[in-house]
Amino acid sequence: METFNALPAERLRADLLACCAAPAWGEAILAGRPYADRAALLAAADAAGRALTWPDVLQGLSAHPRIGERAAGDSAEAAWSRAEQSAAASSADDDTRAALVAANRDYEDRFGHVFLIFASGRGQAEILAAARERLGNDPAVEREIVTGELRRIALLRLERVLDDL
Repeated sequence: METFNALPAERLRADLLACCAAPAWGEAILAGRPYADRAALLAAADAAGRALTWPDVLQGLSAHPRIGERAAGDSAEAAWSRAEQSAAASSADDDTRAALVAANRDYEDRFGHVFLIFASGRGQAEILAAARERLGNDPAVEREIVTGELRRIALLRLERVLDDL
């Protein structure tokens, strides 16, 4: 934690934006330094994720590709996204991939933003089933789910930042 606490704010801000593209999340974490230990940092990051407004969540979503699409670029965020979706990408057949494209389109038409799910460790069939199920949610319920999924992804990525320090 000493390294994390001592990093210049500008360097750490970039790492935090790669974890979650909602600046409010990263700023809350920066404002809480120094952290006594990893658990305290992760608790603060979890709380910051729960405190995001819907406009903050939409900012966070803007950095996520559609499920099943490969994130472009060489940024840490793009690499993490590719890794998080790798199991899903490798487990899909052509029919499942096509169905997921259709589910993504239906979801975006219904809710106005990309379908977001914590994809690590999930296959495309499981992700497709979740997308189809979530299409039945009302917008308020779906916003709560999306906020939770964004928070889980941000926490996983923050763990990676800590592991790399």
